Amino acid sequence: MRFPKGKIVAIGGNEDKGTQPLPDEGHLRDRIRFFESGILKRIHDELHGLGTRIEVITTASHIPEEMARAYYDGFLLLGCDNVGALHLQTKEDIARPENLERLQNTDAVMFTGGDQSRITKVFAGTQALKILQERYWQEEKFLISGTSAGAMALAEVMILGAAEQNVLVKGAVELGYGLGFLTNVLIDTHFVNRRRIPRMIESLAAHPNLIGVGLGEDTAVLIKDGNCLETIGSGLVVLFDGRHLKENNYAQLAPDEPLCLENMVMHVLPKGKRYHTESGQII
Repeated sequence: MRFPKGKIVAIGGNEDKGTQPLPDEGHLRDRIRFFESGILKRIHDELHGLGTRIEVITTASHIPEEMARAYYDGFLLLGCDNVGALHLQTKEDIARPENLERLQNTDAVMFTGGDQSRITKVFAGTQALKILQERYWQEEKFLISGTSAGAMALAEVMILGAAEQNVLVKGAVELGYGLGFLTNVLIDTHFVNRRRIPRMIESLAAHPNLIGVGLGEDTAVLIKDGNCLETIGSGLVVLFDGRHLKENNYAQLAPDEPLCLENMVMHVLPKGKRYHTESGQII
């Protein structure tokens, strides 16, 4: 079986999503606290050598300049000053030769938080996405990271939104297509803080072949070989495995009817644990 050679870091998020009133710049930097729990440091350590280049992609955010500056400052604290920002807001932006060249030459990319549908709208079907996919599959030293909405967009199946009520009925969750780097998992973020278990369960009822990865804030998974997850950061990762469901009535339901699921497996993992998606085992 063929596995991707690159690495992925999916982060649970904690920064402003760009939909709230514009914060002052210092407040935004304070809210991006990943370096405190070692996530940005781990990204930096997984890259190779002095002069490593990181491109921050702000497509999801409505405050791209402030978001990029906050990450630049975070990496600068770790001694990495070779950080750029790609404000790719349209397909015209993403098709410019100079932007494609930067994606081809960088050592890592980081998709910021905001609105995940903005990322897929801009990147779907583009040469830029093809470049990132090819590099992820072919280059051991290439790393793709995403935080909050940026993390959710990394998978093939992506949560677009959900009803405000925490109800386990068919149709409460809207699903769509992400960037497709990960085909075996579905990612949700701010998972513990925003009580997102119901929307994860419905998503897996619709796609029981996937592993659900619920990322707490200040928490991430480092994914190698496409299926080996390591938990990093200060919070918890909650995993759901519905591949062995004994009962799943999702396909038979009309909208707003309640779900019935039997034998949904759940794991709660702190920092430093490893999980293999193919075997479903903690290793």
